[in-house]
Amino acid sequence: MTPSDSDSTGGDVVYTPAGTESPLPSQFPLSRSSPPRLPSLPLHIREESRANKQKTRAEIDVDVDQDLDLSDSEMADPRPMHRPSSGQSHVPLLGDDKYAGRRGRSPDAHGSSRQPTFAARRNSFRSRSPTYAPPPNLVRRKYIYSAFFLLLSLISFVVQTETAVYIQHDLKWNKAYCMMYLTHGSWVCLWPVQLLIIRIQKRKLSWSAFWRRHKYLIRTTAQMVESRDLYLSPTTTSRSPWPYMIRATAGITTFLTMAGGSWYVAVNLTTPSDLTAIYNCSAFFAYVFSIILLNDKFRLDKSLSVGLAILGVLVVAYGDKEDGAGPDGGAKAGLGTKLVGNLIIGVGSVAYGLYEVLYKKYACPPEGTSPGRGMIFANTFGSMVGLFTLTVLWIPLPILHVTGLETFEIPRGKAAWLLAISTLSNAVFSGSFLILMSLTSPVLGSVAALVTIFLVAITDWLITGKPLSGASIAGGTLIIVAFGMLAWATYREMTEEQRKRAEDEDKVLDVDEDELSRTPDEDEDR
Repeated sequence: MTPSDSDSTGGDVVYTPAGTESPLPSQFPLSRSSPPRLPSLPLHIREESRANKQKTRAEIDVDVDQDLDLSDSEMADPRPMHRPSSGQSHVPLLGDDKYAGRRGRSPDAHGSSRQPTFAARRNSFRSRSPTYAPPPNLVRRKYIYSAFFLLLSLISFVVQTETAVYIQHDLKWNKAYCMMYLTHGSWVCLWPVQLLIIRIQKRKLSWSAFWRRHKYLIRTTAQMVESRDLYLSPTTTSRSPWPYMIRATAGITTFLTMAGGSWYVAVNLTTPSDLTAIYNCSAFFAYVFSIILLNDKFRLDKSLSVGLAILGVLVVAYGDKEDGAGPDGGAKAGLGTKLVGNLIIGVGSVAYGLYEVLYKKYACPPEGTSPGRGMIFANTFGSMVGLFTLTVLWIPLPILHVTGLETFEIPRGKAAWLLAISTLSNAVFSGSFLILMSLTSPVLGSVAALVTIFLVAITDWLITGKPLSGASIAGGTLIIVAFGMLAWATYREMTEEQRKRAEDEDKVLDVDEDELSRTPDEDEDR
């Protein structure tokens, strides 16, 4: 059996029985005249051709916004490997009339140049891979989703910060590592909650069909993450992506644990505003690591935005010399205690910046992925981090208990339910933040998190009655302005990259059709 020509619109592979191949020798001399090449055609014909190709690719987009609407039969039955029923299926395999005379046959009535069909088949084969064309308005859609999850992450982070400070300062439940273990372990709930929400949206599908589609979506996205390519090769699709994802989860979670542990240690040594400010200096380190690891270009507008945000952080953190941690905070013990807390959270800031970039590089699907697919996989990876935390990172708990560094104690009463609120808030914040970084960039996500500085300061004022200082207002204003500048710069950069990818793809398609339409004699002339 040998593959033969296929329907240019369906893209199905047709197999011809052995012995019916063309009798022409492989090096049979061909005419120097060739069919018209795409670049030489009139402008309106070229534009129509490109539009038809883009429409064909968009129709097979396996985007989560559209891909859960297939029936059970469509999902259960494989594509039939037989000749299509369209009119072109009856066209002779060797129906090109310009070779008919050389074979001693009369020109066939259906005969036509098969080269354009070959080009169309090539493009159709590419679109039939378990991937899809980038959806229209990709950048705008990403920013709409990002705005929602940014708001959700800001609110949840403020709740987490205030409850954690109250539990450790007022209720005296100072269990830094145990609190970190519980909050990061709560990420395991992200995927089940997400699955429940999607199931409610697609409740008309049977469970078997829904589950099969969801597993396919997660698996192919993981393969995109491993291969860093939207178009999956047969070798990639046949290999399981989970060994790679396990290694990526272990490495990324290590840096996350370092950053999170420093946060919970420093929360009892410094003030909430300083804690939020210095911890979110990870924006600077995320920008540096993005240039090193993600090969991001150095842009003046982004550099100025990050620098302005860091300036705002410094104004908030060190603008007020009278800032204290509260009745029982670390600042009460003197300036040295607060300095130690700031140094610890500074180390955590570097680790968190590296964690953000590593997550973007090794656990996010490549650029061009639809927002829906990116959001689903972000929460799936978050659950993998939570599962790794619960199953592996419990080991230091008995060690800390035996050595007396942190005695294990189950929270009770008010501390228990406040800890539950803090844990839930951290899960919401982390899931939203993972989505934000996946849809945009780790630098924009870090600078967006800096807005929590001003929100935490306002919350402190509402809770303690202490009015906002001039440094808090000035620093918060600088951070908000910097975030607006960076958001616009990132939007322009993403739009330019999307336009460039579209132009490069059109050039590739033009070259492909030009090559396929060239005769062997022309290739020899070249």
